[in-house]
Amino acid sequence: MLGDPIGETRNRDTGRRVLAAEDGHVVVEVSFEGSGDYYGTAVKGFGTYESELRADGTLRGEGQGVDMTADGQTITWHGIGVGHFTEGGGTSWRGSLFFSTASPQFERLNGLVGLFEYEVAPDGTSTGKYHEWK
Repeated sequence: MLGDPIGETRNRDTGRRVLAAEDGHVVVEVSFEGSGDYYGTAVKGFGTYESELRADGTLRGEGQGVDMTADGQTITWHGIGVGHFTEGGGTSWRGSLFFSTASPQFERLNGLVGLFEYEVAPDGTSTGKYHEWK
C-alpha cells in the first residue's frame, strides 16, 4: 500500500562514464549530488547509479547513495528501477529504495520500502519524489 510521502530531491549530474559498450549493450555510470527533504527536514546528498540499455530500448538501473541533515544525521539508500528515454533525450524512472539509518528521527525508513519517481532532463538536472510502501 502506498503510504506517506517521504520527500523530494533536486539533483544534478556530476559525472558520467561508459562502463560497457559492446554489440548494442551499453552500461553507463552516473554520479549526482543534490538537496531536498525527508519528512520536512532538509537533506543534502550524493549517489551513483548504473544504467543499462536493454534490448527492448528500456533501461534498468541500480544505485546507492547517502543523504545528510545539517546536524550530521545520515541516511543511506540502495535502489533499483526501470526507465525509458523521454522526448528530447532525458530519462524517466520508477523503482524502489531500501534505506538504512541509525538516526532516531528517520528510523521509520529502516522498516519500509520507498517507491520513487525520478525525472532526468537532458542537461543532467533531475527531480525525485519518494513515498513509503508498507
